[in-house]
Amino acid sequence: MSASTDQEKREKITGVFSSQDVRKVGTGTTTRKTIQKTFWFCTELPNDELEVQPLNANYIPSGPKKKISKDQFLAAFSPEPEVYVSAVFPKMRELNKTIARADRHREKGELFSAEMEYGSALKVDEENVRANFGLGITYLERGESSKAENIFERLVKLDAAFEAEHKHLFNEFGIKLRKNKMLDQSITYYERAMELSPHDEHLFYNLARAYLEDKKIEKSLEFLLKSLDMNPTLEPAVKFLQWLVTKQLVPEAEKPKVAAALQKIKGALAGQGADGKPKAAEPVPDSPFIPDAVPPPVPAAQPAPNSPFIPDVANTFSAVPDSDDSPDMDDMLPPAVYPGANKGP
Repeated sequence: MSASTDQEKREKITGVFSSQDVRKVGTGTTTRKTIQKTFWFCTELPNDELEVQPLNANYIPSGPKKKISKDQFLAAFSPEPEVYVSAVFPKMRELNKTIARADRHREKGELFSAEMEYGSALKVDEENVRANFGLGITYLERGESSKAENIFERLVKLDAAFEAEHKHLFNEFGIKLRKNKMLDQSITYYERAMELSPHDEHLFYNLARAYLEDKKIEKSLEFLLKSLDMNPTLEPAVKFLQWLVTKQLVPEAEKPKVAAALQKIKGALAGQGADGKPKAAEPVPDSPFIPDAVPPPVPAAQPAPNSPFIPDVANTFSAVPDSDDSPDMDDMLPPAVYPGANKGP
């Protein structure tokens, strides 16, 4: 059997490991060595790398993650399976259950109960992304902008808040910031997200919406056109541009860019069949900034908007359901796998 086949079949390393930092304290005859032990939650990645994250005082993986080579990992880290089984796994499971209860309370409109549960989770892990988003959304739904501002300040500093797994949450949070007229925060929030995800057309669209609410038409159009350049068939963005054209809100200097964008949209739509699959595109004649350059009207079941309240981009990431008594609850937590050992719980 080849080495590559063995590598494919071998389970990826994941679990709790420790590292030691030896330091000298004092001087001269009083010099002594101290050993500081740090626990990490480690997950093997492709290309012989591992992602390591420190455990906090409550035995929860928390704080910044970093990547190291497999050689570095094997030289400096020691497996701690008992710590995972006796402390980390139970703590992570309880934290997930607490956040699941909070999410259910929020979905039912039980906002004060949700606040209490999210607060309990944050006492265990103050940087927990799900709990911070949930608490922030809870405050926004209650109209408590000052409390939501504190959560906003915390979230924009957390890189993990903008990872793909939390996309449904940060999209919802950003939309609620805008709807609560926290426009400066909404704009800052989406700009921060774009630093970490610069090729996401939905972010550019939502930033364009925020600038529209802030009555900054040129900035709104700038990011709307960038969104459509990435995806000329993004339906809410197409509707948005149609509305700007219909309301004659496009600045004179920007009309050539808009005409070009409309041509690109028309060509992209011409390349789609009724089933949404690509078809042979028909040649589209050059067109100045005139109505027939606008894409075909939206079908009657989805009328084109006649107000600035363009529909928000639908969330493309669905939340993972949680339940206190779900038999799959433990499956949501990463199982421990140590080199040469059986898989943990």
